[in-house]
Amino acid sequence: MRVAHRRTTTVRCLTALTALTVGLLALTGCGGPDDGPDDGQAAAAATAAATASVTSEAPAPSPDGTAPSTSPSATAARWAGTKQFVQIDDARTGDGRTYLSVRPAEKKPHPQFEAWVIVPGEGPYTEVSMTEDAQVLLSVPLGDAKHPAAYAQDEFVSRLTARPSSDRALLGYDLSFDGQGRVTRVQSLYTP
Repeated sequence: MRVAHRRTTTVRCLTALTALTVGLLALTGCGGPDDGPDDGQAAAAATAAATASVTSEAPAPSPDGTAPSTSPSATAARWAGTKQFVQIDDARTGDGRTYLSVRPAEKKPHPQFEAWVIVPGEGPYTEVSMTEDAQVLLSVPLGDAKHPAAYAQDEFVSRLTARPSSDRALLGYDLSFDGQGRVTRVQSLYTP
């Protein structure tokens, strides 16, 4: 009797597992590349749109009185979970967060020194927020030494905004983003 009960239980488990597998296949689709858009891409796009709306709360005006862009930050959502090399045009703190105005740039090794040459990007800047515990590592000219050292976020904002905007265009940063498109790490590159 015990063997029959085990077989019945095993058959029920296998039947349930088979039904679950068929159901999952039906939900994810089994189409080929010509059957339309990939459900995974659609889900990623939906996630990016949701993330953009989370990171796009209306920013406060800058201290100089100019109003930053209030459009959703699709760029920040696109950078979620990645590392990017950027220029930072401005930085500010508000509502307990640090915000950076960034745009993509390029870096090339300096031909004569162990340093970097920054190739400025083009196009508009996008405002992204930093996490509360984001790490900030600065090198000369923004930091005090050639090798990167840790600084507080508010000190980073003060050092950056104290420089003329023409100088800021010559600086470059490696940024790391979390899954929500917020900056978790800023490292300035050494430029002589």
